[in-house]
Amino acid sequence: MVFLTRNEREFIDNLMQIDPTQIPSSQVYALMIRAITPRPIAWVSTISAGGVANLAPFSFFSGVGSNPPSLLFSCVDRPDGTPKDTVRNLNAVPQFVVNIVPYSLAEKMELTSGEFDYEVSEFSMAQLADVRSHRVAPPGVALSPIRLECELMQLVKVGDGGGAANICIGKIVWIEVADEILDTEGKIDPLKADSIGRMGGRTYCRTGDLFELGRLRGT
Repeated sequence: MVFLTRNEREFIDNLMQIDPTQIPSSQVYALMIRAITPRPIAWVSTISAGGVANLAPFSFFSGVGSNPPSLLFSCVDRPDGTPKDTVRNLNAVPQFVVNIVPYSLAEKMELTSGEFDYEVSEFSMAQLADVRSHRVAPPGVALSPIRLECELMQLVKVGDGGGAANICIGKIVWIEVADEILDTEGKIDPLKADSIGRMGGRTYCRTGDLFELGRLRGT
C-alpha cells in the first residue's frame, strides 16, 4: 500500500467539487474544453444532397481502431437543439473527409467555425482550394498534409436539446499523406506535420514541444 504524503492530502482536500447536474450545460461545456486538452482537430468536409461542400472543425475527435480503420468526431447541436450542417449533410450523403490542420492553415480553419447559411460553402468563404477525393463524394482541403476519407458507419445521438451530441463514427477508406511530412523511415513526423490542437477558450497548441517515454507500441 502507498500512503499519501501531507502535500498529496492537501492537494486532494483543495480540489474543487462540481456536480454537472447542478450547473447549466454551457458551463459544463466550458469546463470540459479546458479540462480535456490538448484536443486534435478534425477539419471535416461533407457535402449536401445538392452538391454544396461544407467544412467545419471539431475538437472532440479521436481514432477508434485499425480493424477496420476507423475514427470518430462529435458534433454538438446548436443551442436551439437543431443539428449543424455537418450532421445534416451526413444524413443525406453518409461520407466525409477528415483534414488534419497544419499551423499554416490555422486562421482559415478558425474562419470555417462560424455559422453560415446552409447554401454557403466554407471552402469559398475562407478562400480554400479543394481537391477531389478518391473514394468519397466530399472534397478535401488541398493544402492539408493528411486527409482521411471516410464512410459513415454510425451516427449516435447522445442527449436532446441544445448541447446534445452526435457521435459520427467513420470507416477510413482512403488516406493521403504529403511526402514533405515524412521522416527518413517513411513515417509521419509530428514536427514536420506541424498540426494544431485545441486548448481552452481561444487558445491552441501545435506539435513542437515533444518528449518520449519508453518504447510505445504502434510507433
